[in-house]
Amino acid sequence: MYQYNETDQTLIDERVAQFKHQTERFLNGEIAEDHYRSLRLMNGIYIQTHAPMLRVAGPYGLLSSKQLRKLAHIARTYDKGYCHFTTRQNIQFNWPELAKTPDILAELATVQMHAIQTSGNCLRNTSSDPLAGVCVDEIADPRPYCEIIRQWTSFHPEFAYLPRKFKIAVNGATQDRAATQFHDIGLHLVKNSTGEIGFKVFVGGGLGRTPVIGQVIRPFLEQKHLLSYLEAILRIYNLFGRRDNKYKARIKILVREEGLEKFTQLVEAEWAVIKDDLELSQERIQTMQAHFTPPPYDTTAANDLSYNEHLRNNAAFAKWVNHNTAEHRVPGYRAAYVSLKAPDVPPGDMTDSQLDAVADLADLYSFGQIRSTHRQNLILADIKIADLFTLWQKLDALHLATPNIGTATDIICCPGLDFCSLANAGSIGITKEINAALDDMDYLHDLGDIKINFSGCMNGCAHQSVGNIGILGVDKKGVEWYQITLGGSSENDAAIGLRLGPAVAKHEITAAIVTILNVYSKQRLSVEEHFLATVKRIGITPFVEQVYATH
Repeated sequence: MYQYNETDQTLIDERVAQFKHQTERFLNGEIAEDHYRSLRLMNGIYIQTHAPMLRVAGPYGLLSSKQLRKLAHIARTYDKGYCHFTTRQNIQFNWPELAKTPDILAELATVQMHAIQTSGNCLRNTSSDPLAGVCVDEIADPRPYCEIIRQWTSFHPEFAYLPRKFKIAVNGATQDRAATQFHDIGLHLVKNSTGEIGFKVFVGGGLGRTPVIGQVIRPFLEQKHLLSYLEAILRIYNLFGRRDNKYKARIKILVREEGLEKFTQLVEAEWAVIKDDLELSQERIQTMQAHFTPPPYDTTAANDLSYNEHLRNNAAFAKWVNHNTAEHRVPGYRAAYVSLKAPDVPPGDMTDSQLDAVADLADLYSFGQIRSTHRQNLILADIKIADLFTLWQKLDALHLATPNIGTATDIICCPGLDFCSLANAGSIGITKEINAALDDMDYLHDLGDIKINFSGCMNGCAHQSVGNIGILGVDKKGVEWYQITLGGSSENDAAIGLRLGPAVAKHEITAAIVTILNVYSKQRLSVEEHFLATVKRIGITPFVEQVYATH
């Protein structure tokens, strides 16, 4: 895990002091609200329905136990005893007092955390595969490159005021677990014909009001050209991106309007000018890779016999292992998901006591590290199989072991009307209703891997456009309604969901989701046929006929 050097720490500490002074001046009436707005956004502070919201950066989803304990302390001291994990692997506090936000930032700085550029029209937090470094299908660990990008993006003088926010994701495995094709820039670590590792570069992806699948702008980019090529793309976007209409200001609109061929020509011309001056040395790459060397794994871990005994003798444990753990590249280890999707809890929320407890579990069983995922869960990535049974028992006692990872109740959900001033409809309450309707775990597990994404407005923070089942809250003359889409995916088979039909009333949405799942259960060829495969095979008409049968 990357550790700040003296320059990093000085930069963060000075930023905290600067913002503290700015906030004091604003509260004293010395800075106008419009001016202060840009300052607070650069430090991750939004004004929501009930209170300010502070978004804390979680670079590529990697956290230490010390950092998790600090988040618990902040939740207790400055908030209402909990925090929220987002789809960009960040952390949000929904109830801080504006006057105390500089104090929170100062606390975060003591554990090498910050909120810089987690909001505003700038380069946002770089995200990545939550199983980076441990997954069996990895080509190369993406985290060193994520950290190089993080350092390049922080306070970049040319890109602090872009036409709109800008997001980069890096994936290092054959399976895309970072939704790279729906980012402004997506990077896939790949090998060329000679075995050299480089990047396939996607550009122009995005979600929100206008979901777009990114296009390949360069099939293979040498590692040494990573920063120069990213900079060339950003320069062209900064120069030609729309600034007169925020709904048309994202790079996805620029690429679509110019066409990929012309956009590529502009980037390549700019890159030719700057690439020699921004070359990434092999020494720097290796130095960064040294921060992400494997931990001291137990070479005898695979010899344990108790794990298989527990699987045979405890059906609940076996179910949890099947759904909430993933294969590890080191024999005798597995990655364990910490489910933040218990049926009676808002998706992605954790209490201060849970944060402290998971930090302790990370120290005991996973080398003191935790990862956040794009589906608002956590991962303890390095668990010996001999420790899994005990870990499961402890997570279960913490209400963090619901065996639903990848199932229909592992719902991505935005805060909706409960917190967000932009929302058109509620989401947390409906999610709870859906969970209650699907509380039969045997039925749920029989349905297999189904991803439901639920956003309360067109901004699409929960990525409803790419959910296998997507739900979007809309406002009709002050009444909450919900649009449904089917067939979306943010993985290798990237797809934007197809709208099922007219919006469904609030009191009908849960029944509609249950109906969709029942149609799938009856129409699939076998239990092995994934929901997406069934939708592609039969189309959406059978779902439409059943959902709207009573209308």
